[in-house]
Amino acid sequence: MSAEAMVFLFGVIIGAALLFVKVFFVILISDLEVDYINPIELCNKLNQFVVPEMFVHAFLSFIFLISGQWIATAWNLPLVAYNANKVMNGKHMFDATEIFRTLGQHKKECFIKLGFYLLSFFYYLYRMILALVNDS
Repeated sequence: MSAEAMVFLFGVIIGAALLFVKVFFVILISDLEVDYINPIELCNKLNQFVVPEMFVHAFLSFIFLISGQWIATAWNLPLVAYNANKVMNGKHMFDATEIFRTLGQHKKECFIKLGFYLLSFFYYLYRMILALVNDS
């Protein structure tokens, strides 16, 4: 198995994990909308995944960068920059006191990231299969 196939296999696994986390976010946000969960519980559950999600995505982008996968790096760079900007401005965590005021924004962000991770997952899968076929 070539290094390119290994990098994209890693990308598929990480992409699936990030996709799972975003689906979890969407489910919990929709639970808040229909009052199945209170805002404090929601924030406690989601905040424990916010920074690890951003770190894992940045790490995956770094792996693509050092392995010379320029298209995958360029695809991931805008989201890494967006996440870094949120962290630097201190707006990356969910706040229970303002969650209802910012729920629409959080929901839109979750769906955009869900779509991004879904497209990324299939791109990584395609590139992994392409690398495996080119090896044989």
